[in-house]
Amino acid sequence: MKLYLVQHGEACAKEIDPDRPLTRKGKEDMDRLGGFLQQAGIRVTRVIHSGKLRAVQTAERLRERIAPGIELETSGCINPNDDPKGLYPQIEGADSDTLVVGHLPFVAKMVSYLVVEDEDRLVAAYRPGSVVCLEATNDRRWQINWMLRPELL
Repeated sequence: MKLYLVQHGEACAKEIDPDRPLTRKGKEDMDRLGGFLQQAGIRVTRVIHSGKLRAVQTAERLRERIAPGIELETSGCINPNDDPKGLYPQIEGADSDTLVVGHLPFVAKMVSYLVVEDEDRLVAAYRPGSVVCLEATNDRRWQINWMLRPELL
């Protein structure tokens, strides 16, 4: 199983719009990322987001390319300061590739929790619109396959 942990795309400052939708750049970055993932042959059968507008918009844009027809799932345990252990039961034992769209510091801590079993030892340098691909090994441990940041696209 592969797990794609995405930080939502660039969002408006809360002073400009308290709902914090994606900026034009954030939308463009997510469209480029979705196109890249689609061209790479990546498909997921689950798309989970936090429910915050910027995460929903990111999940919708990526779903168009790598999970058409899949219903988005909202999780109340992937908000910025949530404990990564809260999401683990939703992905533990899953046998299908999953995309999770969340926020910092949550997504960075989730990568660290899965890879080095210590959420405070950060191992991935996220920026808005970044994705880390993790893969579960046969013994159900996790390893980083790759990471992609928007400026590379």
